[in-house]
Amino acid sequence: MEVFILMKTNTFEAQIGTSLELACSFLYSNLPIGIPTETVYGLAANAYEPMAVARIFEIKNRPTFDPLIVHTYSIEALSEFTKAIHPKAMLLAERFWPGPLTLLLPKNHKIPDLVTSGLPNVGVRIPAHPVTLDLLRSLPFPLAAPSANPFGYISPTTATHVKDQLSDKIPYILEGGKCTIGVESTIVGFDEYLKPTIFRLGGISIEEIEAVIGKVEIKPFSSSNPHAPGMLKSHYAPRTPFFIVQRQSFYFSDALNAVGTLCFREPFPNIPKAFQKVLSTKGCLKEAAHNLFCAMRELDSLGLEAIFCELVPDVGLGKAINDRLKRAAAK
Repeated sequence: MEVFILMKTNTFEAQIGTSLELACSFLYSNLPIGIPTETVYGLAANAYEPMAVARIFEIKNRPTFDPLIVHTYSIEALSEFTKAIHPKAMLLAERFWPGPLTLLLPKNHKIPDLVTSGLPNVGVRIPAHPVTLDLLRSLPFPLAAPSANPFGYISPTTATHVKDQLSDKIPYILEGGKCTIGVESTIVGFDEYLKPTIFRLGGISIEEIEAVIGKVEIKPFSSSNPHAPGMLKSHYAPRTPFFIVQRQSFYFSDALNAVGTLCFREPFPNIPKAFQKVLSTKGCLKEAAHNLFCAMRELDSLGLEAIFCELVPDVGLGKAINDRLKRAAAK
């Protein structure tokens, strides 16, 4: 695996804009920028250029043992930087791309080991966002792009979120509106026996995956040396202490006026309305996922002593939401 010395990142004042030409100019200069996708905003750089990739790790303060996802614009473009694609992976690609699916595929020499943390497979996806697809078609290289936030913190779902936390570290954020999905992509790979495995729950449910390729294994997250991006146990966490509770057995005293709650369908009693965020009054898991990170971020900005949350129904997209909540609460 290559070893790099990370140089001190320049100080910027990030602009938010819609210029693909300007975005490309920064990427050609090996400067990471913020980009929109349907899942969350990404911190993107030239996936072929080791120093550009190194800057991603430095800006995020991300450990180099945690691999990155590479974004491209078409299935045909995969042949430029991967060696092969499993037949079941191709079925998934044809069904869900562009969309919130990442496939782990054998990489070729064009992808630096730093991108994959020395692993032989690279996570790849085609984002379902017209702005970023246009950007990718304009470039002669794919983009490595983890979420555009400090490592371990809540993922950003608007350009403003990116600016709030990375403004002095990147020069430009490509505006693309609020992310439509709101949680990261589902990651699917194949174990040593070529058995399909979900390495990270995300925007495509287990049921949707299994409807295309049959039964899959579910890989638990790892506390170190993950086999795919987004597998660390503690992640997506606010700065405020964050706890999971069961509504039916948890009593909130009237004195608890310095805590907030993250609720699925309805607020908790005895907590000021201003300190509560409801993910979906209709009980819609898609809406809940769309609102999740934004609600967590808003509660985190209130200077509370603690945030309490309840899990959502553990079906379909709810499994990915609960995955994020459990990791945000992990110590």
